[in-house]
Amino acid sequence: MPKTVSSFELTLNSRRQHQTLTSWLYEELRLAILESRLGPGTRLPASRDFAGQYGLSRGTVVSVLERLQAEGYVSCRVGFGTWVNHVEAPPPTRQTTSTPPAYIRRVISAYKRPKPFVDLAFTEGIRPFRVGNPATTEFPSELWGRIAADRARNFRSWLRTEDDGRGYRPLRDAIAEYLRASRGVRCSSEQIIMVSGIQQALDLLSRLLLKQNDPVWIEDPGYFGATVAFGNAGARIIAVPVDDEGLSVSAGTKICPHARGVYLTPGHQFPLGVTMSLKRRMAVLNWASRTGAFVIEDDYDSEYRFAGQPVPALQSLDNHSNVIFIGSFSKTMFPSLRQGYVVLPPSLVDYFLSFRYRTDFWNSTLDQAVLCDFIVDGHLARHLRRMRNLYASRLAALIEGGKQHLGGLLELSNVRAGLYTIGFLKNGMTSRQAETLAAAQGIEVLAADRYTLKRPDPKALVLGFAAYNETEIGQGLVRLAKALS
Repeated sequence: MPKTVSSFELTLNSRRQHQTLTSWLYEELRLAILESRLGPGTRLPASRDFAGQYGLSRGTVVSVLERLQAEGYVSCRVGFGTWVNHVEAPPPTRQTTSTPPAYIRRVISAYKRPKPFVDLAFTEGIRPFRVGNPATTEFPSELWGRIAADRARNFRSWLRTEDDGRGYRPLRDAIAEYLRASRGVRCSSEQIIMVSGIQQALDLLSRLLLKQNDPVWIEDPGYFGATVAFGNAGARIIAVPVDDEGLSVSAGTKICPHARGVYLTPGHQFPLGVTMSLKRRMAVLNWASRTGAFVIEDDYDSEYRFAGQPVPALQSLDNHSNVIFIGSFSKTMFPSLRQGYVVLPPSLVDYFLSFRYRTDFWNSTLDQAVLCDFIVDGHLARHLRRMRNLYASRLAALIEGGKQHLGGLLELSNVRAGLYTIGFLKNGMTSRQAETLAAAQGIEVLAADRYTLKRPDPKALVLGFAAYNETEIGQGLVRLAKALS
């Protein structure tokens, strides 16, 4: 059994009146073992140190340890110390109330899983065609580790860097240069504020920009995270339909012409995958300028376009400071990095910072310093070029394999971008029926109606492809075809 040294003081309950020290210490240690607060293999401090920690005599501690050893709870060896054994006995039963307190019942009644996650079973491991996973096995982790180790050894290089709440300044400089070159974003590092990701950006922006019952346009179908964030802020969600040119501005103005703002994924609409046309981009900017509305542009995976010219960000067309641009490195690098950014109009920066201080004050500077080095030294650009080629070949394998195996069952989109694609059912099934049958065959696809607000079921499935090689994609298509037949 591996041994681990318990270097922390164990929290012990107060001694009952008239209870002896020996009885009290025995009961507390025994209970800690049974409740796994002292896990198997944990080595206890030496009796002299133990006695000093709790103000006991060494004799009392030795007496208790000898009793615990006799009963099989611990093992002792001279020169090796005392450690906890694996104990099969169940923990003691504690009385609990069958009905949650009133405050918990209010939470249960008010907050439920977002629609995309209702009745959705999460399985262990990653299997085709789970949505949202980049090819993390292809990330240069050894290189990243060397950069992180160097920064950790030289922590003064980032520890003393001035941070006004926006984030590590050299990283913001690097991101500004990257966005100007690759996405056409017009910004300086002063306009960039680091956050933990897209969802934190949406949470902060929705609570800053919206009041109770303020109307806000949301793409339908669209990203559920935006719906959750705006709903939490008390906003009134206005579902605006999406077609092959993106969000329909004319439909939005008919439904609610004076909405406070709009949330968009114009570079690669989620989940339909279309790119917003120039005509629609100008229409939404003209509407926002005329009504004084904000536009939140979510650029979640626009780096990955495999055909045609890169499409500049909507923000690059904005002349009236209506567009707020948000992005993250979850898709370009790895999700657990938890580094995102908000590009704000200059006049909004100080107000956003002041509001952000209500939730937290500082960013994780070490991670940002490592990310900065990764970008500045050219590693991100090389990684993106490599992953574009890899993802393009995997998407091509998915589309070609779909033609071979899914004819008459599922027609895959020809959009060549992103880390996922959408397929429209041709066999008469609903989205949920197809999702359930696919799960029975060990295939993870998402029903498109999980992302709708008022729109009828699109009868489509969302398939991720980035994390799976050609062999896995081919095998997954065979099983998917079996499920949909």
